[in-house]
Amino acid sequence: MGDSGLLSSPRVRAGWFLASALALVAALGVATAWRRRRRARGGLVQVGTVSGLFIYPIKSCRGVAVQRAETTQLGLRCGEMRDRCWLVIKEDGHKVTAREEPQLVLISQTCESGYLTLSAPEMKDLHIPVDLPPKNPIQICRVFGFDIQGRDCGEEAAQWITAFLNSHPYRLVHFESNMVPRNAKDIMEPFRASDKIAYPDCSPVMVLSEASVEELNSRLGKKVQMRNFRPNIVVTGCGPHEEDTWNEIVIGSTEMKGVMACPRCIFTTLDPDTGIMDRKEPLDTLKSYRLCDPSEQHIYKSHPLFGWYFGIAKLGTLQVGDPVYKIIG
Repeated sequence: MGDSGLLSSPRVRAGWFLASALALVAALGVATAWRRRRRARGGLVQVGTVSGLFIYPIKSCRGVAVQRAETTQLGLRCGEMRDRCWLVIKEDGHKVTAREEPQLVLISQTCESGYLTLSAPEMKDLHIPVDLPPKNPIQICRVFGFDIQGRDCGEEAAQWITAFLNSHPYRLVHFESNMVPRNAKDIMEPFRASDKIAYPDCSPVMVLSEASVEELNSRLGKKVQMRNFRPNIVVTGCGPHEEDTWNEIVIGSTEMKGVMACPRCIFTTLDPDTGIMDRKEPLDTLKSYRLCDPSEQHIYKSHPLFGWYFGIAKLGTLQVGDPVYKIIG
């Protein structure tokens, strides 16, 4: 029997009409809530489109491009990958980043079936369980002057990291969801008390526009990549540095609060493909036109500003291709 025969049954027709009616009511409810929020908040104006989403599971290692992510209070998450929730440390617990060990940027990561997999040149892949055995000790780690916990990922992970970097004995730790995060406000005063982080420098999310990188490249002899700046969210369809002006934004079902500019350091001079640090560009060029106003030197000192830090105002999901709306009013 064809579809038309099925729909000829009164019971089936009634069920179909009921399902359609419920779907319409739900859609109207969403639209009404959207309009109500627009009126309450003053309105939404599209300022760009998401062209890239990146998660950096291990701090300073290569980013993972994802098509879709969810926001947590600590930043972006995709499946079992959480942004900067793994950390390389010295044996005394002090953090290790690519500022000290540039070759960290050559370590790639994937995460599936309960394992974080590390890959690096001339190294056999390493598989680390996301859920570590409770017998693994908890380390007290020192990150930018503050203590934070991390569960040790074991001897095999420590030997793998140490062998690849070939300089000092190192260990790998994982920030678990029941551990106490750092307060972003303790590190940079403009953040809100609600902004929390695991192992990032100071912010849950960093947003950067393609136009900002294009303008920088127009000033450089040797062009740099978006990857030099390690954003979480890349936006297209706006002008250079327009992201600096977005006080509150909506992407997908999440809302974010703009907090402060991203002060840049020598990390930007590290080639993400070779792990070689130039120590000059693009940092010198950024200093020529992206220094802060003198009134903000107590915050940014002599660092050039590039990209914008955001806190999470409303949890939700977002994906590549989503419009970026600025809340106005």
